[in-house]
Amino acid sequence: MLLRQPSPWPELFRETQREAFHLEVRDTYSVSGESEPLRRFLNGEPPLPEYSERPWTELVRQTVSRGARVTRVRVVTVPHSDYQRWLLSVTASNVAAGEDIRYLPRQSAGEVPTDDWWLFDDEKVGFNLVDEDGRPAGAAITTDAGIAAYCRGVKERLWRLAIPFHEYAAGNAVEPIT
Repeated sequence: MLLRQPSPWPELFRETQREAFHLEVRDTYSVSGESEPLRRFLNGEPPLPEYSERPWTELVRQTVSRGARVTRVRVVTVPHSDYQRWLLSVTASNVAAGEDIRYLPRQSAGEVPTDDWWLFDDEKVGFNLVDEDGRPAGAAITTDAGIAAYCRGVKERLWRLAIPFHEYAAGNAVEPIT
């Protein structure tokens, strides 16, 4: 396994030919660029207009414009954490950029890995590393065939169970705390 710091994600996305799949299993994250948008949401303030046009959505657009899919399953605890409620309120911009995001309530998921990871072209796995406070701390990358096969199996099982974002969001209205 190769430890990569800082963020290796843009390079890994540029190398992707068919699909970049993300499994998210945490109910909260501490990403510095999300602090202010999350604060605004929790205070009932409108989102910043430029949040929908950020480096992530541009990376997704570039990736899908080459014909590769960007997909994600978020395994979430219900009731949702404040962070997950905020994510539900802003996920439409990721979907508009071309990402296919699906939600799966944890109680319906069965066994779920404890770590987040990306699976690139079903062959390369990038584990999201976080520090003790949940902040991004780089990635561990592997092409180990056994690990990739395990991740493919998890992806296929959870994808079949997960609910497309727009359908899930329609049944889970999100209101900021006021």
